[in-house]
Amino acid sequence: MPRKPRKKSETGIYHVIVRGVGQQDIFHEEDDFLRYLDTTKKLSLDSGVSVLGYCLMTNHVHLLLREGYGDISVFMKRLGISYAYWYNWKYERIGHVFQDRFKSECVEDDVYLLTVIRYIHENPVKAFVISKPEEYEWSSCSAYYKADRNTATFPDTSLILSIVHSEKKKAIEGLKKLTEEGNEDHCLDCDKTKRISEREAYEITKRIMKGKPVTALQKMDQDARNNIFSCLRNDGLSLRQICRITGFPFHIVRKA
Repeated sequence: MPRKPRKKSETGIYHVIVRGVGQQDIFHEEDDFLRYLDTTKKLSLDSGVSVLGYCLMTNHVHLLLREGYGDISVFMKRLGISYAYWYNWKYERIGHVFQDRFKSECVEDDVYLLTVIRYIHENPVKAFVISKPEEYEWSSCSAYYKADRNTATFPDTSLILSIVHSEKKKAIEGLKKLTEEGNEDHCLDCDKTKRISEREAYEITKRIMKGKPVTALQKMDQDARNNIFSCLRNDGLSLRQICRITGFPFHIVRKA
């Protein structure tokens, strides 16, 4: 069956999510995050699509996009192809990097626009990665808190800050207050499966190791070690979490 046409936003603003194929990580090192952001910035400058906000998690991405003279489908296609080509070259792999086509929802009013930017910036907090959204390096939150509304930047912070208040300082303070408020925001999500927290990951590792310290992996033969890595993956740990907990490099864990 042909795909249904994507719903058109009257405001030209969309909350977009793209995720790794099979829920796998698409960012493993700092260089990966930087590459995706750099590509996003370059494409936004010549595609007619503005980036109002973003958050890069290890296995999925949130983008808040605003169509100008460009089209988000073209923008996302170019972004996905560019990053996938580089990713496959770097990690010496072939095949898809992203799961299906991107998901999107229309953002039709100012109230929901503020809700979405808060939801995006709070993603790493709710995933127990950090305690404050501005501490996360791979989101647009710190850019908003340090924004100069008289200068064109990436991301484009001017629209959202102008909705909060006409004065820059008060706008930033207002956005901080809004973000820190308790909420039960339910916006577009990547899937129904939630990533396990670091605490849960350590508990799962202890159970699978059956009381043995993770250092015991160093003395195991390859088959036994790979079996442990496979069990950790089946129980929901990401490749990055396994590397962080066991101390093994990514290329060894990935090949297990």
